[in-house]
Amino acid sequence: MDFEFKRAPLPGLVSIIIPCYNAERFLSEALESAFFQSYPYSEIIVIDDGSTDKTADLIRAYGDRVQADFSPHRGVSAARNRGTALARGEFIQYLDADDLLTRNAVAHRVITLQETGSDVAYSDWEKLFETQSNKFEVCEHVARRIEDVHPTLEIALMTSFWAPPAALTYRRTIVEKIGGWKEWLPVLEDTRFLQDAAFAGGTFVHSPGVGARYRVHHGASLSRASHIGFVTALFRNACDLQAKFEARGGLSAEERYALTKQYGRAARSFFVHGKRSLFHECIARLYKVEPGFRLSWPKVASLMSKLIGFKPASMLLPLLAKLQRIAGQR
Repeated sequence: MDFEFKRAPLPGLVSIIIPCYNAERFLSEALESAFFQSYPYSEIIVIDDGSTDKTADLIRAYGDRVQADFSPHRGVSAARNRGTALARGEFIQYLDADDLLTRNAVAHRVITLQETGSDVAYSDWEKLFETQSNKFEVCEHVARRIEDVHPTLEIALMTSFWAPPAALTYRRTIVEKIGGWKEWLPVLEDTRFLQDAAFAGGTFVHSPGVGARYRVHHGASLSRASHIGFVTALFRNACDLQAKFEARGGLSAEERYALTKQYGRAARSFFVHGKRSLFHECIARLYKVEPGFRLSWPKVASLMSKLIGFKPASMLLPLLAKLQRIAGQR
């Protein structure tokens, strides 16, 4: 989409944007965490993405404490784009409807951005895992620095650095350069937004302390269908990033390495789940990116599918991998 802000910025204001879809169970807690920020100057924008439960009624009950917008269901990225277009803040804070901000999160990150002149501030965060009794408990504290993952920002964000939207505060200027959330990505859209910030020349800075609590829901492990959706999005995103790399002058060794990891992961999943056309498309890209790629699982899968056929190979390789793991444990 061609994104643009619809309102002029107000210096110092933080726009807290909350997209929600059927979020009646959690939205009140998310809103309370936004209301009780120690930072004194903020607006709260809530976008109801066509909810079918009582989310809309809950939002209306808050009256003018929030700026509400109701739209047909188009997905979280479209909702975030709508909220961002309405924002007036110099700083943009995204908050998913089931996550929480700690009391000083916004204040600390805005101060960090102001002191350093950076574009994106990220803080430590906690994972809240849902128990069998439907309660959420802090089970993991995540404190990672981007530079500890990889010295090159783009490579770190392509490989293993990630933080939830609640742990990140953006300057309006970098959000405008990004040009909006990728609505064609059904998942991984938050990962891509971070990557786009780096592509747009954004600078990142760490703001110490826990700034967000991120809920992991019980039974959230991916089903076969959702796993394939995730991997397909991973693959399509890598294809798009490759085009961006090549458009600015070709692939560096580091970029080849990052893309190889993405394509290799996707190829394995496509093969195991019988997605033949996607598998071969992925393998072709893998070898084009890294012609000297060493003999590995994706290459073995490609060779075996040619020798014995795709379906027999897809059944045999997981067994061979299992036997290899067992042998390695002896």
